[in-house]
Amino acid sequence: MYINITDSVTANNKSSSRELVHYLEKENRIKDKLEPEFWFNHNGNRIESYEVRHLIDSNNAKLCKTDAKFFLVNISPSQKELKYLEESYGKKEMNKQLRKYAEKVMDEYAINFKREGISSAKDLMWFGKIENHRYYGHKDKEVLNGEKKRGEKKEGNQMHIQIIVSRKDATNKIKLSPMNNSKGKNDAHSKKLGQFNRVAFKQSGETIFDRLFGFDRRLKETFAHANVQKNGSIVQKEQMDILEMSTNQHHNLKHVNELARDVADGLFHSVADMVKVAGQSISGFIEAMLEPVQSIEPDVNPVELAARKRRKRKMQQNQGLGR
Repeated sequence: MYINITDSVTANNKSSSRELVHYLEKENRIKDKLEPEFWFNHNGNRIESYEVRHLIDSNNAKLCKTDAKFFLVNISPSQKELKYLEESYGKKEMNKQLRKYAEKVMDEYAINFKREGISSAKDLMWFGKIENHRYYGHKDKEVLNGEKKRGEKKEGNQMHIQIIVSRKDATNKIKLSPMNNSKGKNDAHSKKLGQFNRVAFKQSGETIFDRLFGFDRRLKETFAHANVQKNGSIVQKEQMDILEMSTNQHHNLKHVNELARDVADGLFHSVADMVKVAGQSISGFIEAMLEPVQSIEPDVNPVELAARKRRKRKMQQNQGLGR
């Protein structure tokens, strides 16, 4: 699951939403398209583009010329997630389920601000659009390698959701910016300007998907795992190494992923702390997580395997510094 928030990809979000709405209508301009893809939100699913433009552009009371008037939320399920939905619901029902999912994601968007009076998607001015295609851009490696041309359709199921959300709430009174970097540590600042934790929001989108659709996500497919590998400390990566050894057991997936989210949030100072929270000793914890799967190296303690990875990583870092 990939979720991202931008000021705007193709249009200046400090003026009218006209250009962005027009861009997101591109699939409806395909000549052989029989049924147009309407916009949707919590109020309905057959909203016309001119309604979107009018409501977004008129919901900007007391905003300056240099203020962002709206934001773009991109929700892109993975190929594996899309295949799971298609197998579970069929292509037609899959579209409806994604709309339902998008509304729940926008519930979390609202809650994330922690502002009085902003508690669900109903408190926001937002409009979503399901798109079925993606196209190669000039930065894609396939284009850079000469394998594809810019503008060519990407292969496979590329269904995703684009959401335009107003800077102001549904009452046109409260300013809401997901670009606010406050995470609630300063109470006075948060009370006045609000807060928004983009990492927590991205994580919530994944969690909602798994709970809503009963999707079993492997540890290496989680946002927590990817975030730790990219931005985590050495200690967090060690903790994630231990959890990776426990993912052979299907019934442990949920528990392991919950621990992974705690690791990503920096709740544990060490592997021992992580195990302590799990309520078991290190050896008991590892044994319970791995049993009855046979280790490739049965005589090697999993903690020692993690230590080996740590030493290897440190050696690679030292080699990099020595170049």
